[in-house]
Amino acid sequence: MTSPAITPVPVERQVRSAAAGILLAVCLSHLVNDILQSLIPAVYPILKATYGLDFGQIGLITLVGQLVASLLQPVVGLFTDRRPVYFALPAGMASSIAGLVVLSRAPGFGAILLSVGLIGVGSAVFHPEASRIARMASGGHPGLAQSLFALGGTGGSSLGPLLAAFIVLPQGQRSIAWFSGGALVAMLLLARVSVWYKAQHAVRAARHASAKAFAASPRRTGRAMAVLMALTFSKFFYLASLTNYYTFFLIGKFHVSVESAQVHLFVFLAAAATGGLAGGPLGDRIGRKYIIWGSILGVLPFTLVLPYANLFWTGVLSVIIGLVLASAFAAILVYAQDLVPGKVGTISGLFYGLAFGMGGIGAAVLGQLADRTSIDFVYRVCAFLPAIGLLAVFLPEISPAEVRARG
Repeated sequence: MTSPAITPVPVERQVRSAAAGILLAVCLSHLVNDILQSLIPAVYPILKATYGLDFGQIGLITLVGQLVASLLQPVVGLFTDRRPVYFALPAGMASSIAGLVVLSRAPGFGAILLSVGLIGVGSAVFHPEASRIARMASGGHPGLAQSLFALGGTGGSSLGPLLAAFIVLPQGQRSIAWFSGGALVAMLLLARVSVWYKAQHAVRAARHASAKAFAASPRRTGRAMAVLMALTFSKFFYLASLTNYYTFFLIGKFHVSVESAQVHLFVFLAAAATGGLAGGPLGDRIGRKYIIWGSILGVLPFTLVLPYANLFWTGVLSVIIGLVLASAFAAILVYAQDLVPGKVGTISGLFYGLAFGMGGIGAAVLGQLADRTSIDFVYRVCAFLPAIGLLAVFLPEISPAEVRARG
């Protein structure tokens, strides 16, 4: 009588399991990273009252942090495409921790700008490298992987205002430093991710070589990238009006408390997190071009109505806008990565940098506009931005063979 054979666990399953763990670690680290970022606009009411800031200075704070991130991210992505820096991720998180500590004890406006600059440096390092690793660990489903990665970010962005409302507002500005504990845990996770990334580098180099055969023509690529950048501008310039000034809009128009306004902001950002999760896998299934088209242009009717709604419908409309508009970014990012093979870091840095830049410029411009007119006027003007989604009709189709080569 022979004993039954014991079937070993397939190596492929082990590899998939390890990649899933890496993807989870990257997503959780993105959650922490974006909690740190979202604390900055969430504590604007505290900073405004403590330091006597006007809306223009509030916009400048956002501009400095996001402009630092937007300018550095493409540079980081381009450099690491050519020469990998395996432990860049934990180093970037260390910069964000330093920024938190400075912000918690800032003696004046200059120190606030320094703190958001340090947090911007951390984000500049984090996003292109973590997005690259999310694609490497995607298991052939890059849209899903980028949506999960984006979910970590939007989840962190939505939790930031809530944590600020229930921790920073009652405990004061110095309690911002408490969040460095979570960032230290993220550093440990990212150190493990960096070890995995170093081991996978040879595989990544081989895929890069095979993907070159599917490179698109420069004219086709340039036209498509210009359209994607315009769509990214539309999305993030509009989001800047909500992320940075939604609390002031609610307080000024409906006379709600700061805590109530923060909860409304949390609900909007949570809706955005949910929408961002749906966009990537839907793009994998039905095509990213259709998701991009529907997400940007489809939100237009709701943005047009929002400035004229009452408090209840403002909350409802903000949820719809968050759900629909947020579904675009993962589709835009993966579409661009598919279009330019072998440049995942560069493309990730470019689009995350553009997102940060548009958010920062939008915050500064809209802050100045609000000082000269009113917050209500800002929302009436921004309502037309999603009409830029009409440009999606000019995006070319990418064949399944191209997509497989880049997976």
